[in-house]
Amino acid sequence: MQSHKNFPTDSVRHVISLSGGKDSLALWLLAREQGINATVVFADTGHEHPYTYDYLSVLEQKLGVVMRVRADFRQRIINKRHYIQQIWPQKLVEKYHFTPQEAEQRIHYALAEMYPRHIPFLDLCILKGRFPSTCARFCTFELKHRPIDEQIITPLLARYDDVISWQGVRAQESAFRARLPELEQDTGDKMGLHVYRPLLHWTHEDVFSLARRHGIPPNPLYQLGCARVGCMPCIHARKKELGVIFRRFPEQIERVAQWERIVAACSTRGNSTFFPSTRDPGKAEKDTYKISLDSHGIQTYRGWAFSKHGGKLFDDIAALNDGKPCHSIYTGICE
Repeated sequence: MQSHKNFPTDSVRHVISLSGGKDSLALWLLAREQGINATVVFADTGHEHPYTYDYLSVLEQKLGVVMRVRADFRQRIINKRHYIQQIWPQKLVEKYHFTPQEAEQRIHYALAEMYPRHIPFLDLCILKGRFPSTCARFCTFELKHRPIDEQIITPLLARYDDVISWQGVRAQESAFRARLPELEQDTGDKMGLHVYRPLLHWTHEDVFSLARRHGIPPNPLYQLGCARVGCMPCIHARKKELGVIFRRFPEQIERVAQWERIVAACSTRGNSTFFPSTRDPGKAEKDTYKISLDSHGIQTYRGWAFSKHGGKLFDDIAALNDGKPCHSIYTGICE
């Protein structure tokens, strides 16, 4: 398979999707080192920490223009309102065993909240009547892949013979990613669209070292103990990371709790939670009639996020108050 460097330079365009995290920054710096003037794009989910938005502005000042794209669900939400009005009266009674009066009340609450907030992540969840999960991970496609494809990739393919999309995946992250090739050609059923993964065999240390060499500091969230940069929190957030968010950024937890109330109102049963109740580490529940925001909402994860294995509360979180300016889990960040 040929290298990305073998494509004719006058008919190819390179695209880098920037998240504000360590790997996508490394892609941008690597491209610059190779003399490649890539199109750099940030897909704004509306679910990022304010530090990340500030960090993107810093990167723009130091490295160049970042194009921003956002998913737009306005028309689909309008269509969903019509669906609720026309289909739910019968569906709630026949499928979910509501009484006609209960169905009418559920529809009233849903329609009261079924309107766009112009926050892509929230609007997508309003549309779906639920939050994404491991088994239904529609967020990445709807909030990142699709808007980048429609607003950036497709227009570029109309102007260039080839578009090379750089991906910052690394084999160190998972066995699945370790099996990915460095270069894939004509991907996604699109002739001329190629995927390039130059960091595939890089380590965390390699990525941060490249940024240091260019004098670019990491996203401050890494220094505050976050393992990843992106959605705050991600649906895949691990226990320790969730504990950091509860301790350092309680306003982000409260924001998600407010979103839960909106999305729950737009769901068929009125009880959609950010994390699926079936995977609750302390009180997993499959019976939808026993699930509520009070029993399984994101605020109920506080105790678990601060606990040791076995559920015993501990004061390890006090380490965050030890006066040290840096608590990164990555080697070398705090040096």
